[in-house]
Amino acid sequence: MPEYIQRSLRRITGTRQATIDTIEPGAIAVSPRRPIDRFDVGSITEVLDLATKIGAVLLDSGTAARDTQTQVEFVASAYGLDDVDVDVTYNKIMASARRGATLPPITTMEQVSHRSLDFTRLADVDRLIRHIRNSGITPATAHQMVDKIIAAPHPYPHWVATIAWGVMASGVSLLLGGRLLGAVLAFLTTITIVSVNRRVNRLGVPVFFQQVIGGFIAVVPAAVVSELSQTLDIELVPSRVIAAGIVVLLSGLPLVGSLQDAITGAPITGVARFFELLLMTAGIIAGVGTAIRLLEGAGIYLPALTTLTRFGAVDLPVQITGGAIASAAYALASYAKRRAIPVAFLSGAIGTSIALGVLLLAPVGPVIANGAAAVVVGLVGGLLARRALTPPQVVAIAGITPLLPGLAVYRGLYGLLSEQTLSGITWMASALGTGCALAAGVTLGEVVARMLRRPSFLPEGRPFARGGGDRRRAPGRAKRRGIPPGRAKRRGIPPGR
Repeated sequence: MPEYIQRSLRRITGTRQATIDTIEPGAIAVSPRRPIDRFDVGSITEVLDLATKIGAVLLDSGTAARDTQTQVEFVASAYGLDDVDVDVTYNKIMASARRGATLPPITTMEQVSHRSLDFTRLADVDRLIRHIRNSGITPATAHQMVDKIIAAPHPYPHWVATIAWGVMASGVSLLLGGRLLGAVLAFLTTITIVSVNRRVNRLGVPVFFQQVIGGFIAVVPAAVVSELSQTLDIELVPSRVIAAGIVVLLSGLPLVGSLQDAITGAPITGVARFFELLLMTAGIIAGVGTAIRLLEGAGIYLPALTTLTRFGAVDLPVQITGGAIASAAYALASYAKRRAIPVAFLSGAIGTSIALGVLLLAPVGPVIANGAAAVVVGLVGGLLARRALTPPQVVAIAGITPLLPGLAVYRGLYGLLSEQTLSGITWMASALGTGCALAAGVTLGEVVARMLRRPSFLPEGRPFARGGGDRRRAPGRAKRRGIPPGRAKRRGIPPGR
């Protein structure tokens, strides 16, 4: 990219970069460390164990396999291990350090036993990698820090996260065109889903059955209130309440990570994550379908679904606000740091505005509209995340969460259960296409953001400036020392701007 464009973007977005942007050869801000003696088995094992432990936290938080591999290799190289092979799969990280032709390699492995939504832990590990790069802390100190990060409790109580999930469902209901009653009902239904599933999870019930329970609970309150709506003289569209509950259940699934792995060259991990995504979605479908059949047996019928109404420009402010609230609430429910929540709010507003604007102005379907919105969310959200020193993954996932195809999943399932097979298959295909478009769009936007914010490093063969540090800090030192530009250039220090 031309240098003048990069300079303009730096003036707009600042000079901060995400950690993954600076994981490049020569990016260590302190003087490069000496290689570890190949006979020092203890030191090599300590570094490999640290690197794989950090990688396990990244993979556990949904980071793509390729980015996890890159950061594991960087941590190892920061402590003097350059010849390291790293293999990242669905739930395992292996790192092997070569010690020449005459000595066997040393290998360590870290198991990723579960997936968890704790963006604070992800941000703390991101900051730890920055600390390793900039300060040169010892492996023992880094071990203590990562152990504290893993063992630390969530930054917010469970009841805060539960309320945040309910607020997220309310925002999604408003985004889909619901009114105040629908938003309140979605809030209460989602709080029930989260509370019940948290208790069921403590009993060791597999996640698939938790999704079945969540899908079942998402339908029952909306169906009952809809049945009573004529008697109570109230207006309620149950599909929007049910869709909000489905979006909450879909939001915790590895949609972006699975597509990122497949696109960036980790097909095995991508296939495993995508199969998990399909299986968990099947659990939601099973729960929703079971609830619909049982309600029909009890004489409670959900109203027939009609063609989707295209909303006018007058509805956009409420819908955009709902999408932004849903994104911010998702970040809070996932235990993101406080500085990431406003960024997630802005990212959700941008994504929702683009998706609704494209649908309103252009004769395209939801797949193209949501894909275009996801590209912008990945790009702008990535730049905003770098400005707030927040992992870009947090902002990107929060930004596309309101756009998840919860309504399409419900309409497809309703069509299949109502002997409208063609309509059901069409909506299911639309839901799958929308999900893939969201994940691929975010990945593309993040790649572009990474290119725009890629830092400049020392050319090959140029030594580091005296006293450590990279070339971005050199101009300030040259000015402070009063070194003329010509002499600074001869010493290898770029002149001040």
